[in-house]
Formats: sequence, C-alpha cells, structure tokens
Amino acid sequence: MRRRILTLTAALALLATGCTAGSDAPEDGVVRLRFQSLAWQKESVDANRQLVEEWNATHPDVQIDYVQGSWDSVHDQLLTSFEGGEAPDIIHDASDDLADFAYGGDLADLRTLLPERLRADIPARSWETTTFGEGIYGVPFLQEPRVIIANRKILESSGVRLPTPEKPWTWTEFRQITQDLTRTMGSGRYAVAWPLKEPVSVSLNLGLSAGGRLFHREADGRATVRFTEADAVVTGTIHDQVVTDRTAPRTTLGSGGSDTLPGFFAGKYAMVPLGFAYRQQIAQQAPKGFEWTVLPAPAGDAGLTQGVSPQTLSIAEDSPYKKEAAAFLDFFLRPENMVRLARGDWMLPTGTTALADPSLHTARDGWATGAAVAERLRPAPAQSVRGYPEWKDKVATPAFQEYYSGAIDGAELRRRLVTDGNRVLARYQRK
Repeated sequence: MRRRILTLTAALALLATGCTAGSDAPEDGVVRLRFQSLAWQKESVDANRQLVEEWNATHPDVQIDYVQGSWDSVHDQLLTSFEGGEAPDIIHDASDDLADFAYGGDLADLRTLLPERLRADIPARSWETTTFGEGIYGVPFLQEPRVIIANRKILESSGVRLPTPEKPWTWTEFRQITQDLTRTMGSGRYAVAWPLKEPVSVSLNLGLSAGGRLFHREADGRATVRFTEADAVVTGTIHDQVVTDRTAPRTTLGSGGSDTLPGFFAGKYAMVPLGFAYRQQIAQQAPKGFEWTVLPAPAGDAGLTQGVSPQTLSIAEDSPYKKEAAAFLDFFLRPENMVRLARGDWMLPTGTTALADPSLHTARDGWATGAAVAERLRPAPAQSVRGYPEWKDKVATPAFQEYYSGAIDGAELRRRLVTDGNRVLARYQRK
C-alpha cells in the first residue's frame, strides 16, 4: 500500500510540473553542463576558457559552465561529489586517479559516445591508460614525459657528452657523470637535484626504462607488487647519488619541482629532473643570460621508455546529458584545439595529428626533445590497480622518502612495498 501511495504521489508531482517520466529536457530548452577543469597555469587556463567561450558562442542550446578545480584536492573532492550526487558533467583528471571511480560506477563508459575520429587519432597505448575492464572511462589528451633540465654552460664547460634522444645516457653513465660534475663544480654545489616531494610516480614511471614494473597481474587478474632487480635500477641510482656519492643534496628530497629552481638558477645544481611542463616556469623566471637546455632522461634496458599518466577528460555516469558532453569533448579535442591546450600547458598532446604539428618540434625551449620522447611513453605501471591511491599515500610515499634519504636500506624498501603494499591491495581485490 505504501509503495502505491508513493508512486501516485510521484506521478502527481510530475503532472504538476508539466514533466513526463524519464524526461531530462530543461525547462528553458538550454542544456547546461558543468566542466571542471584543473588547468592552473595562466596560459592553460586561458586556453581552456577560450575554447569554452568558442563552444558557447556557436552552441546556444548546449552551454558549458567552466568550474575551476585543483590538482591538490581533486581525488577527495570527486569522492565527495560522487557520493553526494553533485559531480560535474565533464571531469578533468589524470588517468592514474580513475581506477576506483571507473570500477565504482561513477564514470560513464565512453565507447559508444565518442566519435570514431577521436578514437582513431589517439594511439592504443594512450587508450590503455583509461581502459578498465572492458570499458573506456576517460579521454587521454595531454601527456608529460620526464626530462632533465640542465645548465648549458656548466655541462658544456665540463666537457661531458650531452645526450640526445637518439643517444641518451644510460643510468650507469648518468651516475658517473654526476660524480665527475660534482667534483668540478666545487664545494656546496651538486650535479643534480632530485625534487621528490611526490616520489612514487617518478620512481615507477622512470623505472620502466630499466624494465621495472613493480605491479604485476596474476593469473586470476589480481594485481600484486613484486620488487625485482629491474625495479632497483632507477631507485638505486637516486639513492646512491644522495647517500653514497653525495652528488645530489638531501635537502631537495622533500621539495616540489618549483622549489629547486632558485638553486638551479644560482648554479647550485647543474641538472634537475622535472616534468616537461616545468619549462614554462623556467622560461618565465630564469634570470637574464641564463642558458638552459632540455635533455632526455637516462635510458635502461628498455631504452627511453617511460610510464605516463595522461591528463584525462571523463563524463560522469549520473550526467543526464552524456551525448551533449561527448559532443563538447569532440570539439574541445579537435587536433588544432589539442595543440592549443598542449602549448598552453607546455605539455604534449596524445593525438597523432596534433603531435605532428610543427610548433611542437622546434628546438626552442626543448619542444623537439619532448616530442621525440613522446613516442616512447607507455601507460604508468599502476594505471588499472584498484587501491593505488591508498598504496601510494600510506605505503609507497613514506617508504621511498625514507629510502632516498638513507633512513632505510633497499631490503626494507622492498619489504614495505611488497609485504605492506600487497596487504593494502588485497582489500580492494576481494572477490
């Protein structure tokens, strides 16, 4: 009886508002979609806002409301908004943050929504970063390789061989060069500064160059952590530069990339491994006459291969206007627009047409080096691992931080990542 009363009440409410059951049509005929962007650099914010304005000017029936989000809080903010039924229609994020939302049913499967043009233009390796199970839950559109930003004068005066994408340094060669450079630079100066406030992505993504993966899929499909000799190549190099060789300072281990730039400009560090987008800050903040160059990261047994977690655009499963949201994504990610977004963020597009744009292959500001490395970018090892955010925050981040500072040795690092890490992952993979 109670169910019949509720049904009758709902029907009367619909009649009173002039609506029909199942209708999502807005009263004024204008569909309004919220697009939460995480762009933060001025050029990037400007590019995003300009594209939204261009869409709105030509699509009066589908209007986009630009909402500013933050990389610092996006995961928790999305958790709260999904649980409260208030998620944005279009969501800007990174691929390594999508797994729990995809498996949790919060994001729409885009396979039937995206146009073939967009599907075909982005390589399969990039689509792998947003594929969970059988579905695709985000469009990977911007990618950022790790590179070495170097003081050109210090390196050229030392006589060391400058690496190129065709002939990069090996990790062994890189360690030796940092030893030689530190000796010639003098007291209180270092060949390299590692800003490792967020050490996990650096360790995992660069580790692919040496054949390390850390995460492995078992026969039953479950992800487990195994720390092999290949995983120890990059992590061991960083540890030895800081603890054994003293060619990298401990003081920068807790720093973000921007924190190392004043010392880099002052000649305290000859090189700083950074994400490709940091070139914008360097170009804008470097003192007059400062000469810098972009070098590829060292290569291991797998060459220049790096893991990458592209920036992504997703559609909320609860959005009543998925087709309209997908149409906006098609516009937003046209090749010429993808180039605008990439240049605004000083990153690289995933789309093959956009990546071929001549403006992304100039020597100026290292664009050509990044474009060459882009061919070797692969999905980050943890892309589809459920529980990765908790594993990263509670296990891996403190373990790597202590290892790189010398507080624990390699055996203890292995124990924490494997034993403690698998205990965390197991909770997310119970059947």
